[in-house]
Amino acid sequence: MQDDTNRLLIIDDDEIFCHVLSRALERRGYDVMVAHDAEQALSLARQHRPHLATLDLKLEHSSGLKLLPELIEIMPDCRIVVLTGYSSIATAVEAIKLGAVNYLCKPADADEILLALEREEGDPEAEVAENPPSINRIAWEHIQKVLQEHDGNISATARALGMHRRTLQRKLQKRPVRR
Repeated sequence: MQDDTNRLLIIDDDEIFCHVLSRALERRGYDVMVAHDAEQALSLARQHRPHLATLDLKLEHSSGLKLLPELIEIMPDCRIVVLTGYSSIATAVEAIKLGAVNYLCKPADADEILLALEREEGDPEAEVAENPPSINRIAWEHIQKVLQEHDGNISATARALGMHRRTLQRKLQKRPVRR
């Protein structure tokens, strides 16, 4: 049986990203498995019990935050890094509370991901931003928080925010605003 500390599961619905990342990790000596949805991820987790995993926050038909506790229940010793192109403080905090060891914004390369998986402690030397976030960034993060509180339900979130559902959908299709 192969050393399970090199067994890594990539959970992401972006097939190109999965292909590129899996090739990069395989070249570094990892035994890589790929899942494109929650059901496939849970099946691979039960069958192979990987020691490391990356988990996309926003899967096509599911939330990485909902999948995270299920994965940890199956593989309590697995080190999981949540990756996302839609970062917010609220989802970062929730991912860590739910058991992720780290949270990275996409694009992230294989070396950044491996560093995030390996880090055992926080970095007291982390750079503190000199400028506060913009109003647009704060609005984006608030929308993400409310969306998470409504389990990804766009209609319920739009009602809670007092905006039209289509307006919210347009806002969510855009990339998060920079700080």
